[in-house]
Amino acid sequence: MSSRASTIPDRSIRICADRGGTFCDVHASYPDPENPNERKELVVKLLSQDPGNYQDAPTEGIRRVLEAVTGEQIPRGSILETEKIDYIRLSTTVATNALLERKGHKHALLITKGFKDLLLIGNQSRPKIFDLNIRRPAPLYSTVVEVDERVTLVGYTSDPKAEEHAVQFDESGKVVRGYRGNGWDEVGDAEGPGDIVQGLSGEAVRVMKKPDSDAVEKDLQKLYDEGYRSIAIVLVHSYTYPHHEHLIGQVARKVGFTHISESAQLLPMIKMVPRGVSSTADAYLTPILREYLDGFFSGFDEKLKDGRLRSPRVEFMGSDGGLLDLNNFSGLKSILSGPAGGVVGYALTSWDEKEKHPIIGLDVGGTSTDVSRYDGRYEIVYETTTAGVTIQSPQLDINTVAAGGGSCLTFRNGLFLAGPESAGAQPGPACYRKGGPLAVTDANLLLGRLLPDYFPKIFGKSAKEPLDVEASRTAFEKLAEEINSEQEKKLSLDEIVYGFIKVANETMCRPIRALTEARGYATSKHTLASFGGAGGQHACEIARLLGIKTVLIHRYSSILSAYGLALADRAFELQEPSSTFYTPQNIPTLKSRLDKMTAEVQSELKKQGFEDSRIHVERMLNMRFEGTDTALMVLPIEKDGDGKEDFEAAFKRVYKAEFGFLLDTKGIIVDDIKVRGIGKTFDTLGESVYSEVARLETQKVDHEAKIETRHSVYFDKIGRVDDTPVFLLNNLDVGDVVEGPAMIIDDTQTIVVVPDAKAILTSKHLFITLR
Repeated sequence: MSSRASTIPDRSIRICADRGGTFCDVHASYPDPENPNERKELVVKLLSQDPGNYQDAPTEGIRRVLEAVTGEQIPRGSILETEKIDYIRLSTTVATNALLERKGHKHALLITKGFKDLLLIGNQSRPKIFDLNIRRPAPLYSTVVEVDERVTLVGYTSDPKAEEHAVQFDESGKVVRGYRGNGWDEVGDAEGPGDIVQGLSGEAVRVMKKPDSDAVEKDLQKLYDEGYRSIAIVLVHSYTYPHHEHLIGQVARKVGFTHISESAQLLPMIKMVPRGVSSTADAYLTPILREYLDGFFSGFDEKLKDGRLRSPRVEFMGSDGGLLDLNNFSGLKSILSGPAGGVVGYALTSWDEKEKHPIIGLDVGGTSTDVSRYDGRYEIVYETTTAGVTIQSPQLDINTVAAGGGSCLTFRNGLFLAGPESAGAQPGPACYRKGGPLAVTDANLLLGRLLPDYFPKIFGKSAKEPLDVEASRTAFEKLAEEINSEQEKKLSLDEIVYGFIKVANETMCRPIRALTEARGYATSKHTLASFGGAGGQHACEIARLLGIKTVLIHRYSSILSAYGLALADRAFELQEPSSTFYTPQNIPTLKSRLDKMTAEVQSELKKQGFEDSRIHVERMLNMRFEGTDTALMVLPIEKDGDGKEDFEAAFKRVYKAEFGFLLDTKGIIVDDIKVRGIGKTFDTLGESVYSEVARLETQKVDHEAKIETRHSVYFDKIGRVDDTPVFLLNNLDVGDVVEGPAMIIDDTQTIVVVPDAKAILTSKHLFITLR
């Protein structure tokens, strides 16, 4: 063992890896051997796929980190020792890509007899209402097996006297008085024969037909013999009565199925269609995710997977911005695993608890731009549609638009278009030397916003050549001829190229306006946090289009999804169905259920190693007006600081903000009860960037001493600036002020500072203000 390795304490290296579509970013921190109280940071960036050199990108990134930190040579392909590692945190697009490309795991759907086509029929929504040729996405499952079972709820939800007529149970769940409403057979306890039991939601359930275990086993054995190893079980009313799904699950495990998605266990919510689609998505994606994770774990010693207290922790980024352990991580919870890390990264590094400036996150990648908003807490949505599949699972509210560095530029019917088609990584934009189409990257290159000398030289047949400016110029000159031939006023090449950038910028602004103005927030009152490889080239102009005056670009903005993993908190949540009216007599029962779930959540997080002071709990109810279909998950308003939770006022406030009116004559129904526990990674992240800027002694940068080079760059309204100064970020000191027009470059990004803007370098950000 090298002397350097011996100075690194056991369980002290913290590693975060974000495996994206093109690049895998790794951020690591470890104790400084010279000063053990301080931690040093290390960044590794590598291609997500490079089968000629390595099998798995995160494993290879971690190998490089261990080599750099310990000073030992670790041959590629060897099993990595983990005694020096505190934790590994991963975010991955494996499940997302499998869904987008329809390359998930073959699985079967088991559903209540008579409902075979339910998920195919869906909810009859038509997103493109005027399309004459509707092409419905194919279902994710490969075959359907109907299970001869049936339970039904006793009574009618639209009965105005539903609570008065309902079956009454004692504390042990025994029937005290039967149903007394319309349809009662006046003989038994319900509308007809069958055992009456109390469901998890408190509703009375009539068991009309139990599944025959032998018949189910015969059907499952047939599926198993046909090669199926994954199934989704979706039964009517299983959200409140999951016993039949459990029974089928037990039989499936006995037969040998390796993945079983029981809809009630996965998502105990009313509404069979979204619950069913989510379960089939889980059965489709989780086996693919597990295969990937098994491959990942195989690159390390056995300690990594055993999950014991003295073993390194392995945590995964969930779609809702919380970290999950291996047991709680699934395909369904990983759909937004990659982008979620970036949201956590900008939210925790840009938010100021005193100033409370809301923030827009702008993540400009190669194919798309992801936009989100943060105003003190993560904005969560509970139903999303990805690749035509509507999934019910908590996810960060991230809007994606097909405009990124690789978006193709075309001229059609007199219009400049940027995207939605993408040049991808293969062949890539024209400047990648593979004969690709014109893309946004080509436009930035021709306008001088990318410098080939400071861009990775990984192009051409040898994969060692720089960006090809001439290829971009030739393609644009050809396009310029076509454009100018169709109009009287002739445009210069720069005007045409910049025209495409303006279109791309406007496309990126669209989802930002949808998150702000469309919801009643003033866009100009926000701060823009830009990240992603191409964000710095567009951030100032997008801010100007939106009337935003402040732009924040983090030091690690090009790897912010990996850095966000280092800052993220552990999350654990429980949810149960309710189906009760929110009335004064029902509130104590709801509160006692919330208290019980809160205790369970806190207990689980304590088991995971968090102290009481580090555990934060959020209690929520999923509420809707009687007779409506849309439920909203709400946090309570605390009255007068006395700790009393007012869910009704919170619901009405959220409902009014969302829909613009209230249904005051209607009762309020609670569909679900939810408790989310958060184990805090850090007590504090230190001083905010705003307070740092307020106290910082700034100095105008000594241009000649710190200018790396000068370059010709095109800017809106003023045209070419031939001697635009170019600075290397690493050569600037905290407090240095760079006034636009200028460019600031580091190893992984180029930041364009437009005229009438100034950038102040703080300890962790570029703080750009626009006049």
